[in-house]
Amino acid sequence: MVDVKYWEALKRVPRLGTVRFRRLEAYFGDLERVWHAGLSEFKEAGLDDRTARDLIALRSQTTPDAELEKLKLAGINLVTWHDDDYPARLKEIADPPPVLYYKGTLLPSDERSVAVVGTRGPTSYGREATAGLTAELARNDIAIISGLARGVDGVAHRAALENGGRTIAVLANGMDIIYPREHTNLAQQIMDHGAIVSEYPPGVRPDPRSFPRRNRLISGISRGSLVIEAGEGSGARWTVYHALEQNREVFCVPGSIYSPMSRLTNRLIQEGAKLVSNVTDILEELNLTTVARQVPMPLPVEADDDAESVLLAYLNDEPRHIDDIRRSADIPIASVSSMLTMLELKGQVRQVGCMHYVRLREVSQVYGN
Repeated sequence: MVDVKYWEALKRVPRLGTVRFRRLEAYFGDLERVWHAGLSEFKEAGLDDRTARDLIALRSQTTPDAELEKLKLAGINLVTWHDDDYPARLKEIADPPPVLYYKGTLLPSDERSVAVVGTRGPTSYGREATAGLTAELARNDIAIISGLARGVDGVAHRAALENGGRTIAVLANGMDIIYPREHTNLAQQIMDHGAIVSEYPPGVRPDPRSFPRRNRLISGISRGSLVIEAGEGSGARWTVYHALEQNREVFCVPGSIYSPMSRLTNRLIQEGAKLVSNVTDILEELNLTTVARQVPMPLPVEADDDAESVLLAYLNDEPRHIDDIRRSADIPIASVSSMLTMLELKGQVRQVGCMHYVRLREVSQVYGN
């Protein structure tokens, strides 16, 4: 049985990462001996002088019991790479974190998971693609892994929750900080139906350098990574790089050749990433095909009058701005706005951002072996 308090205490030593943890564990046998060792023993174990002195300095400032108690009071759980609860696929990557902090639950079924990532500023097309594909994955009992960021990440987490699925958010900072702050309520919902996880101890603030490293965990936990929309400079590119290094599948949703938000995804498809036009493309490639779970949804209510029926005729799967709808239907903008609101309440249309609307169809099931 691993005594986690020593793992948690040692995780607070700067620069004590995967390689040094393995070196110390191999030399001392267990981390309790590491905590009580002297400077000469650290040097014999191959630890550099600076890290060894930082470790000794930490011992004078705290105790493993005190650090573990702080975690318990904050409701934060701890798992090491020797524990059964540690995500199985994460153990396979080259540099798994020795310690993983989490709130919520980690389940063996999370092995059936797909990362969904993309730009922080998706187009209406990107939002709709994210919501639709994620919903279908969730209904096939696939856990959704993402980074709690604005944009595609947030849409993916919400779509998983709305469709009765599990989702895991991987943070780039300590568990006592939710970033961005507007996702605080979303984070709580994720904890109730999945988990938020981090390799960083409480107190570590978001840092630009920590996000690319965080993304190796997003891809590492997952069987494959789905990129919805991403420009060449998007942080999602780090998830792709890590996924390729980890020998994981990369999936991309194609986009307009004129859209900056699709430049990375379109290029990746050219270079061999799997093009995704529906959820079956992902399920079959990962050998996860199953019969979709039925999620009770309210049936669309028929339009009440001829005017609403006319308006619906100008809507389909492609997002249309309210001004374009008004021009096509030749109806006053106030009437269009009122009717769209009523049709949205009836489940006939959905606003997908920035006053763009799509017509909702009855959701089809995905069937497999």
